[in-house]
Amino acid sequence: MLKVAARLYDRIMSGVEEGGLAEWRRSLLDPLSGRVLEIGAGTGANLDRYPEQVTELVLAEPDRHMRSQLLRRVAGSEHTVEVIGSAGEDIPFPEASFDAVVATLVLCSVADQGAVLREIRRVLRPGGVFVFLEHVACVNDPDTLRWQRRIEPLWRLVSGNCHLTRSTEVAITATGFVFDSIEHEGMSRAPAIVRSTIRGTAIRQ
Repeated sequence: MLKVAARLYDRIMSGVEEGGLAEWRRSLLDPLSGRVLEIGAGTGANLDRYPEQVTELVLAEPDRHMRSQLLRRVAGSEHTVEVIGSAGEDIPFPEASFDAVVATLVLCSVADQGAVLREIRRVLRPGGVFVFLEHVACVNDPDTLRWQRRIEPLWRLVSGNCHLTRSTEVAITATGFVFDSIEHEGMSRAPAIVRSTIRGTAIRQ
């Protein structure tokens, strides 16, 4: 992602965060404990929402500009955090290393969504939790879906490979996860083309 875009990201997202996204993050992360990995951690929007029960936190962010913003936020945090530059397709940890893996607004932009989900499953211990919050194809509104398809090629170019029409729920199931909870809801204050979201938790069997 371009350096300027990384610096402006939090400002661009502020209205959506205030409209409910921040509360979604809090409710998803609050039950977590133990050793946690977050992929595509971006500028660290989730950082201050991890509870004390999280004893070890690893944040992975491959984009150097976003990682620079993330490191600044980590420096002022009360959490003890390890920041790594790895992409989700190649997580540098052994199998069954984590109690939970978190992905929020990142599976839309990874190069290979299936590969990332397989890596997430690999590094989770059996019974471990995958926490997700992602915008997805608006399958319940044909007009919006058509616009998503039309705009997607240009949108990917200007927004760091962000896809508008991914069927992330299907991809999570296909990887072998079992949903513990899943909510389908519009993201308040977001543009219509990125408003449709899924969020919840899935278990690694």
